[in-house]
Amino acid sequence: MRIVLLGAPGSGKGTQAKLLVEKYKIPQMSTGDLLRAEVAAGTDLGKKARAAMDAGQLVTDDVVLGMIQARLARPDAKNGFILDGFPRNIPQAQALDAMLARLGQPLQLALLVDVGADVLMKRLTGRRNCGSCGAIYNIHFSAPKTSNKCDKCGSSLTHRSDDNEHTVSNRLKVYQEQTAPLANYYKAQGKLRTVRGVGTVSIIFKTMTEIIESQIRPLADVMGKIESAAQRAAALAKAEEAKIKAAAKAEKIAKAAIAKAKTAPTTKVKLAVKKAVIKKAAPVSKAKVKAKLKTKKTAKPAKKAKGKSKTKARAKKVK
Repeated sequence: MRIVLLGAPGSGKGTQAKLLVEKYKIPQMSTGDLLRAEVAAGTDLGKKARAAMDAGQLVTDDVVLGMIQARLARPDAKNGFILDGFPRNIPQAQALDAMLARLGQPLQLALLVDVGADVLMKRLTGRRNCGSCGAIYNIHFSAPKTSNKCDKCGSSLTHRSDDNEHTVSNRLKVYQEQTAPLANYYKAQGKLRTVRGVGTVSIIFKTMTEIIESQIRPLADVMGKIESAAQRAAALAKAEEAKIKAAAKAEKIAKAAIAKAKTAPTTKVKLAVKKAVIKKAAPVSKAKVKAKLKTKKTAKPAKKAKGKSKTKARAKKVK
């Protein structure tokens, strides 16, 4: 299964992605994780990403798409993947669709975790983190038993500086302007399904899995038939192309042979033609020879007679 998760910051899609990975044994592809992994590995894509980040610029879409393509080539992505955090806008979605189409792995489902703006604001501004054990709390929905103290290890909780109302408002505004339109983009493709992201994590997850089981299985069958038809069409096109190439090659060889025959000093073709001409002219030549022979036979007696008369004349003079 090939899924893209959509949702505003604080919608909880990251948490749901990890649960889906556990259940379906397919990798989650988060652009942030991919960037960190490529940079740490020192790959060509990682070097390009680091250069952009060091310059204070955003990593270009082609670099991100290259990282996703490289990740898809790994064995654990054979049965599918979950995209989280990409695409963020319509142009990225179009580029992603084009790349996945080339790989023969188009998206099958877009899952939107829908949460109201007021709930998102409370989730983001009310977050508290434990720096010691990593536990996460929320003063509005899951407050610690003791104010500002971790229930697990007793350490003090911290509040991220960017989890303030002004910063969160700007992040949500950017999401609404750039990323929210993706819902209509995937809806037009018939791939969008929406999950209400309010309630316990387990209830939201149950709803998501029900959607996947009821929607993606039939969709996968249809997509499989489409992919098979496309593969057959490609095979036929390839065979036809091979025939055209073979015909062109044969024509080229024939032209080369004709050209060689014309330029060669003595060729089998010329000899054959010459023999045919001689054979055709042979009867005429024999007739001419016979006529000449006949003429010679009739002329010889005359010469002998003339010779005898001269001898007789000489004999008379002697007498």
